[in-house]
Amino acid sequence: MRVVVTVLNVVLAVVYPLAIWWSLAHFSPRVVGLLVMALVLPAIAIRFRKAERGHLLAVLRIPLVIMSLLLLGVVFDDARFMLLLPVLINGALLATFAASLKGEMPIIERFARMQEPELSAPKQAHCRQVTVAWCVFFALNGAAAGVLALAAPLSWWAAYSGGIAYGLMGMMFVGEYVLRKYRFRDYGAGLHDRLLAKLFPAERAEGEA
Repeated sequence: MRVVVTVLNVVLAVVYPLAIWWSLAHFSPRVVGLLVMALVLPAIAIRFRKAERGHLLAVLRIPLVIMSLLLLGVVFDDARFMLLLPVLINGALLATFAASLKGEMPIIERFARMQEPELSAPKQAHCRQVTVAWCVFFALNGAAAGVLALAAPLSWWAAYSGGIAYGLMGMMFVGEYVLRKYRFRDYGAGLHDRLLAKLFPAERAEGEA
């Protein structure tokens, strides 16, 4: 069930900009905002029912901010409030990643330890650097989405938020993967790893004896 919910969330995140672009071409911002609120409300209700009472604020904080933006768009009949949702999402991710840097374990290191519980000191440093890189990405991505939402044609915003931003995110994932293989020369059995092993022979590994 969690996998299904995760997949649906990803699909909704990708489809949202294109759906908003199409909807605003046919309906007023007020109508579109009401439709989106009708879709978001059941998800908030499910979160409310499943959340522990002591964690309600943490669980509902982002959904309630989203609802507030949608409500402002409905009240003022202004589409820009709905276009700012990608900015909110990037801001929330930036806050999460940045907050983890203040703790003992950055969020990227937590993900890494799911596959490799015992990380060497150089790999821990790499995870911290990657977490910082993602913070920069979310800050720049959110800023770009905000500028397009406020000062660009709707089609530009939809193209960036619904396509280009995800392409850049994919490039971040691929770039980090290649950099990690280059630095640590730790290869699996997959075809891509075998190709990288030919490019970066395993004899040398940065920071690894």
